[in-house]
Formats: sequence, structure tokens, C-alpha cells
Amino acid sequence: MSNIVNEKVEDYIRNTLKDKTGLLKELEDYAHENNVPIIHKEVSDMLNVLLKVQKPKRILEVGCAIGYSSIFFADTLDGDVEIITAERNEQMIEKAKENFKRAELENKITILEGDAEENLAKVEGEFDMIFIDAAKGQYKLFYDMVIDKLKVGGLLISDNILYKGMIAHDDFVVRRKRTIVKRMRNYLDFICNCDYLTTSLIPIGDGVALSYKEKEEGK
Repeated sequence: MSNIVNEKVEDYIRNTLKDKTGLLKELEDYAHENNVPIIHKEVSDMLNVLLKVQKPKRILEVGCAIGYSSIFFADTLDGDVEIITAERNEQMIEKAKENFKRAELENKITILEGDAEENLAKVEGEFDMIFIDAAKGQYKLFYDMVIDKLKVGGLLISDNILYKGMIAHDDFVVRRKRTIVKRMRNYLDFICNCDYLTTSLIPIGDGVALSYKEKEEGK
């Protein structure tokens, strides 16, 4: 149980939603068998709706892993999108490249390999959507590096923001995770009180923050 919602509710939602097929289903099975974190089923279905409504043409992703979410984004948008994704783990990078090739999306998805802080600084242009799903203790750092790249009217999506419920209440906090919890709470306080964002915190999966960019900072 994730400590986010009642286990029976969670099971009901996941069992009711339609299962993925093809390569995405293969990647889900691989992730489960190899303990690779990917977006939760109910989160992917929510994003599916958001993507169809928003129809982003450029997406920036922080945290690629095996490439599941990038492939999911591109598949949902019928390939009519450019995706730039950042990953530092060499094994994940090689697996993601293999999966992008299998999905025939090498010309739609670009991986920035290595240190995210260094690589994200080099990214040019505006994005319609930014998806953060990387080291939980570094979300504010990533935010500071990418928020100027999000266009006004764009979506910032931060995944796993409740961190197995630890963010919501100290009763759930594991001692060795206290620093991460403190940093994530500070990040959520910031984006929820920022005057140029409108943010909603949604208790599905491991928690998702949806932020709409109303205007540029300081305007």
C-alpha cells in the first residue's frame, strides 16, 4: 500500500482502468520484474487525458529511466511531438535507447546523457509541458533550471510528490528519508504559493502536482 489512498480503492481503480498493450505493456512488465520506477497506471491514464486536451508539441522530461513515459507521451500524441528527456544512469540510457528504437521514435525523442544540471542548462526553446520524475530531493533544483523554459499556458507536472505518504505526515517518515521529505515539502510549499503558477496536488499513484503557468515570473 502506498499510504496515499485506501488499498481497496487503489486496487479497484487499477483493475478498472484499461490495460496497456504492445510495447508499453512489455515495458510495464520489465519495470515490475526489475524494480524500475515508472509512472503508475492511474497516473498514466490521467496524463493521457491531459495530453489529449493540451496537445503539447514540445515536452521536456527530467528523469527518463527505461523511456516508458517518453514513449507513452509520444504514443498518446500519435508522434506529433518533440520530446527531450534527461537521464544520468548509463544502464537506463542504453535500455531507453533500445526501447525508443523498438518504438520507432528515435527521431522524436532525444536523450540528454549525464548530469542533468549541466545538460538542462543547454536546452533551448520553449516547452508546452515539463515532466519532473527524477531524484525526489532535487525537485526544486530541477524546477529552477527548467521553469523559464515552460511557456505561459504550459503545464508543469511533478510526479511522486507524496513519496509513499511521507510528505503528508511524519508518522510515515523513514528516518533516512528525512532530508528528502523536508526538501519535497519545501518544493510543494513553493509551487503552491507561487504567484505565477496555479497548482493542484492530486493523491493518485504516489502523488502528482499539476501546475499551470499563468505568467512569467515577476510580471
